[in-house]
Amino acid sequence: MQVSRRQVLRLAGAVAALPVGIKFARAQAYPTRPVHLMVGFPPGTSPDTAARLAGQMLTERIGQSFVVENRPGAAGNLATEGVAKATPDGYTLLLVTTSNTINATLYDKLNFDFIRDIVPIAGFTRAPNVMVVLPSFAAKTVPEFIAYAKANVGKINFGSAGVGSTPHLSGELFNMMTGTKMIHIPYLRSRPMNDLLGGQLELIFSPMSSSLELVRGGKVRALAITSRSRAAELPEIPTVDEFVPGYEASTWEGVGAPRGTPTEILDSLNKQINAGLADSNTRARLANVGLNALPSSPVDFGKFIADEVEKWGKVIKAVGIKAE
Repeated sequence: MQVSRRQVLRLAGAVAALPVGIKFARAQAYPTRPVHLMVGFPPGTSPDTAARLAGQMLTERIGQSFVVENRPGAAGNLATEGVAKATPDGYTLLLVTTSNTINATLYDKLNFDFIRDIVPIAGFTRAPNVMVVLPSFAAKTVPEFIAYAKANVGKINFGSAGVGSTPHLSGELFNMMTGTKMIHIPYLRSRPMNDLLGGQLELIFSPMSSSLELVRGGKVRALAITSRSRAAELPEIPTVDEFVPGYEASTWEGVGAPRGTPTEILDSLNKQINAGLADSNTRARLANVGLNALPSSPVDFGKFIADEVEKWGKVIKAVGIKAE
């Protein structure tokens, strides 16, 4: 699917243009039964963790069950399609992830239009990836790594959970911005971290939640954090941006709904999510698994999504990445 700048900017005005569809009195009573939060990834993954924290937070705040429903497959596209085609009554929501903004360009043909069919409600969490190597690796810093990679073209392998995943594109963005030529090794049925620890890989752009304890335990060395600012969990580790200005590659999650969901329901959910994210207990729960709060209005979240679609679209097209 080709996504133009005009299309992604439609997100910013999507909420204002939505039909109400359900009378205000009905929206005021929402929710009167359990709400399903669809996740496009298996239990135990980072998106699933974020979804369960979101469900727990909203259940506690609203007093109605928010049930996480995992529907893995096609890099999150199966769950997204399910929500896109669901009744727009607020009872089927989508955990929107970085993958949605990648898939908008990565896949030529989908049975839905993410930009058109999913309305942004609010951001929820954000976390950097960690650029990790073995403690024995020759390079100790990002500049040393760049110099080593350029002197050893074709000899640096970096692994990810698959083609088009955030760790994959984190590495490709690094290649583009530094002039390195690392080789991507996709893992579909095993964890790349196992091969890094075994010496079969030189590098992983690993999710914070997967690498934090390994870094703290000295089993891997963190060269840098991929966010613009340093991570509270690893404050001594620099960002890639400190050496490669403009580099940023976070993973994130938020909440979306089918197009046509009443504005009153969207606004109510946005207020509850943002209020929950302002609570110290919620922030502590997030920090415990390496996640940071990402509060936003529906319009701001829509603009954020638009920027992500554009950024990753440029990387995918420049490298020529194709969905597998």
